[in-house]
Amino acid sequence: MSTDVSNPPREPAPETARKDPPPDTGVIAVGVVTVLAVVAWAAIGTDGFSSVSTTALNWVLGNFGWLFTLAADLFLVLCLVIAVSRFGRIRLGKDSDEPEFSNLAWIAMMFSAGMGIGLMFYGVGEPLTYYVDPPPFGDVQSGSGAAERVALEYSFFHWTLHPWAIYGVAGLALAYVTFRKGRGNRISSVFVPLLGERRANGWPGRVIDLLAVFATVFGTATSLGLGALQVAKGLNLTVGWDDSRELQLLVILVLSAAFVVSAFSGLHRGIKWLSSMNVVLAAALMLFVLLLGPTVFILDAIPAGVGAYLQDLVVLSSRTGAFGNKEWLGTWTIFYWAWWLSWAPFVGTFIARISRGRTIREFLTGVLLVPSGVTVVWFCVMGGSAMRLDATGEADMAGRLEDGVEASLFGLLDALPLGTVTSVIAMILVMTYFVTSADSASLVMGSLTSGGALHPREWLVVTWGVLMASVAAVLLVAGGLEGLKTGTILVALPFVVVMLALCWSLVKELREDPGAGPPRHHPLHGAREAIRAMVGEAVSEQQSARRHPRLRRAAGGGKSPAREGEDPQDS
Repeated sequence: MSTDVSNPPREPAPETARKDPPPDTGVIAVGVVTVLAVVAWAAIGTDGFSSVSTTALNWVLGNFGWLFTLAADLFLVLCLVIAVSRFGRIRLGKDSDEPEFSNLAWIAMMFSAGMGIGLMFYGVGEPLTYYVDPPPFGDVQSGSGAAERVALEYSFFHWTLHPWAIYGVAGLALAYVTFRKGRGNRISSVFVPLLGERRANGWPGRVIDLLAVFATVFGTATSLGLGALQVAKGLNLTVGWDDSRELQLLVILVLSAAFVVSAFSGLHRGIKWLSSMNVVLAAALMLFVLLLGPTVFILDAIPAGVGAYLQDLVVLSSRTGAFGNKEWLGTWTIFYWAWWLSWAPFVGTFIARISRGRTIREFLTGVLLVPSGVTVVWFCVMGGSAMRLDATGEADMAGRLEDGVEASLFGLLDALPLGTVTSVIAMILVMTYFVTSADSASLVMGSLTSGGALHPREWLVVTWGVLMASVAAVLLVAGGLEGLKTGTILVALPFVVVMLALCWSLVKELREDPGAGPPRHHPLHGAREAIRAMVGEAVSEQQSARRHPRLRRAAGGGKSPAREGEDPQDS
């Protein structure tokens, strides 16, 4: 089924690469000018930018929080339905295609692109925040066992099934139209069933691709900003450097230079190797904390946390702030849904690019369950350890939050043996996740602005990467972490409409794919058809009997009723 990790597919020959569509200068010009305008406004008019963005954010949260909530739920339900339906047997490519990457390499790249930096930043900080200040739903006492349970429950809710369902829908649609339909690896290609070939390739399709580019730029810039905050904090705690804006900007500059080197190495070398290294380092760090931390508590917390999450999933998924606490939801849940939506074109396009040859069922199962399972273990090990060390008094983890969420990971590692060594490893992990995220996102934006080219021009990939790093830098200067969050939510609002229309178009096309096999009739539908057939046959026999006396006698058991005044014997 899959290729061996030690023998990866070769890069395409130059003549194959030249067959890719050329860069779309119109889309590139509009996208670059718009991003530069935002960067200039945020850099020069900081106060005005903050005022306008805050007002816009309050308007979006006040009027469209419900839309983000319902959309996230819809994506999860749709993924589950498609995976178990007859559409699951459709292969993303020709029926004879085999997967391009091994399962291990596929999962490593998918996970690194999906949320590597975010898990490093929030893996300890988010559960610890909920533990110290529980969500305002129910009467949960700070620092209690109930607070630990709720902290893991909400962390799972924000980081497992829902985000990967958003990625799964986008990735499935793009992989299907790229490898099954051969239409090009861009968002607008999915809309051919709704818009038609001409309009999907015209200005309506370009608008859709531009919205995807803007979502990717700001969504990934948020992740890069988080990575810069955490690396700077790590340098402050381990080396003693001043955690200033200048240091954060220097981190972005250095890591962006590393990204440029990675971008020129290609998908099968730079991104794949770094992603595999990230998985190994993250697994080693997690195993270290598991063995030297509160091991028994962690092993107890995994099934208990998952059970609580699944039990309350419907309630968690339906909160919109209609009865209060809208501000908390905007800070956490709505922000996360917007962040994942802004990452959807990037992660979706990337995992589509590496998923050729897999069936839809295999694709959705892998995308939904494998990263979600790893994320559950990560939060229980990292966040669970921090909460337990604080609860038992072994370390003041709650006090670490005063230095910011980004300091909590290093606080946990400092409370365990070899704190300096593991902190350095953690910084290396964040930096390599920064590079792979920037590399993958730039590759996607190059593809979206090149008519869906699988191998966009290197200069274009680097251009988008530099712009993306610039957005991360100016948002950090303009508003810090809150500025990053605000930009993400605002840019995700128009794209959530694009994603909903994408679902409609995908289902419309899947229903017509012969690879799915014939529709499975519902049992009641089959019963109705059988009854209709029986009634139709009976009516047909009666009509035939009226026209043909002999058939009438046969239908009546060899006897036909005597006419009035006629002797039965004569009949």
